[in-house]
Amino acid sequence: MTTSMPYLDASSVETCFDIEPDCIFVRNDLLSESGLIENAAQSCAAIVAQSYVYDDENNQKIGDAIAYISAIKKIEVKKLPSVNERIVTKGKLLSRYDDESFSLCTMEATTFRKGELIVACTFNFLIHGIR
Repeated sequence: MTTSMPYLDASSVETCFDIEPDCIFVRNDLLSESGLIENAAQSCAAIVAQSYVYDDENNQKIGDAIAYISAIKKIEVKKLPSVNERIVTKGKLLSRYDDESFSLCTMEATTFRKGELIVACTFNFLIHGIR
């Protein structure tokens, strides 16, 4: 649910998504609310998932990650974007607890269309690695 990821670090992310007509979340030429949630969730999950996927010291792929939304704490959808538009989603890590095999975290996301805020949400995630 992202076309590109111009920025990613240990606590934030920015992704772009070009809405294509064949996207499974498109209804009546608009990206649905569930599509906006999925885009925000996948964008945010990349922040923590990267620690399960890449070894920074050796710059090598070490596995994959799976992220589960454990709670949607808040969501406000102001507008639905149209097919052939680009949305930009910015995510920020608010809190993180790491165990040996998983992470619990809270993240917030904001999604913009042509600079206009169209979605604001806060998620809880359970993320774990697969090797």
